[in-house]
Amino acid sequence: MGNSQSPPADPRFSSATRAFTPKDLEDLNSLFVSLAAQSKSNNEYISLSVFQAYFGLKSSLGERLFDLVTQQRKDNKLTFHDLVIAKSVYEKGTRDDIEEFIYQLLNVTGDGVVGRCDIESVLAAILRSIFSLETSNPGLNSHREIINVFLNAAKFSKVVEGAPEKSMSFEDFRSWCALLPSVRKFLGSLLIPPDAGRLGSQVPQLVHGDNINPDLIVMREEYAWHIGGALPHHELEEWKLLYHSAINGMSFNTFLGSTSNGEGPTILIIKDKDGYIYGGYASQPWERHGDFYGDLKSFLFQLYPKASIFKPTGANNNVQWCAANFSSESIPNGIGFGGRVNHFGLFLSASFDVGQTFTCTTFGSPCLSKTNRIFPEVIECWGVVQNGAQEEKLDAAKATVLERFKEDRHMLNMVGLANSSE
Repeated sequence: MGNSQSPPADPRFSSATRAFTPKDLEDLNSLFVSLAAQSKSNNEYISLSVFQAYFGLKSSLGERLFDLVTQQRKDNKLTFHDLVIAKSVYEKGTRDDIEEFIYQLLNVTGDGVVGRCDIESVLAAILRSIFSLETSNPGLNSHREIINVFLNAAKFSKVVEGAPEKSMSFEDFRSWCALLPSVRKFLGSLLIPPDAGRLGSQVPQLVHGDNINPDLIVMREEYAWHIGGALPHHELEEWKLLYHSAINGMSFNTFLGSTSNGEGPTILIIKDKDGYIYGGYASQPWERHGDFYGDLKSFLFQLYPKASIFKPTGANNNVQWCAANFSSESIPNGIGFGGRVNHFGLFLSASFDVGQTFTCTTFGSPCLSKTNRIFPEVIECWGVVQNGAQEEKLDAAKATVLERFKEDRHMLNMVGLANSSE
């Protein structure tokens, strides 16, 4: 199967084939034959240019991936053995195997050191792939800003002898991926062609009314992609703007009224007067409670000047808060996430003009802004449209009605009235 010219006695290849079913290997062979034909190599190998075109990675990231898949031979020839071995490690290996492969992938310069320039290059390649950014695109500067936001979440703690600055260690890399699940998903699925639904590439469609100037909207595609990295695929189709403080006013009651119609999750975004942007994903509706509620699907996030996502740690169940018209100081009116009463991970008072953010064990999150006390400038709430979930509910409702009809029909038959008229 595959390239008959490849060395026959390669123990790594023999071991790698055991990770696949015969059908998987057949499909891999068909792919190899097709790409080798495009490479005009007499069915011997896939060239770099064909590899990059097929996997949609025309960048230094694509070159580095090709280098790793070809086991760094530098011969510009990717054999069938190479493809099987690489996919067995990259897609079928242990978590450590896969993350070690991705960590090596980040070193696009190939000098053995994962530096800031490497990460910057990788992020630029990711944004180009997802958002079809060209170097002549006028939006390049805004993408440069986004690159910096993701870079700011990274740590470079490894001292390299003779190097002018510290590099990213393997543990630094793992911590960075935990904060940026969208980046981790994308880097973990590069050997899947883009048109096959590559993980980490989905960007929700952002929908809003014509009554708002798009320039006033804080949410942008890159932010949505970042937040979406922590969500299941069916929640990445469409997000609808339910509330915007510039249109609806800084009103808690209006916020609750605007968000009460939707049954799905919501995404709260705050831009404060210090320029920081952050928020939370609420899996449950914003409803009046006298205590914490919600489930462990919710999370907090930062968008600017640093991008991070903080998922529940399991330390407690103080996930979501929504209190209205309470007169007790022990039940502060407003909305929030995590922490404890009067020491929330994130909280907006019912006046909507002041709030707080503290280090929070619920999500393992730091203070999300410059200071613990926050003064919102813009507040947005987006509803996650779950088309698939709605269809399932409708189907369930139809099935229930049909079953009830059958039951009623059965009862009528029993008393001989099914076909009679009154």
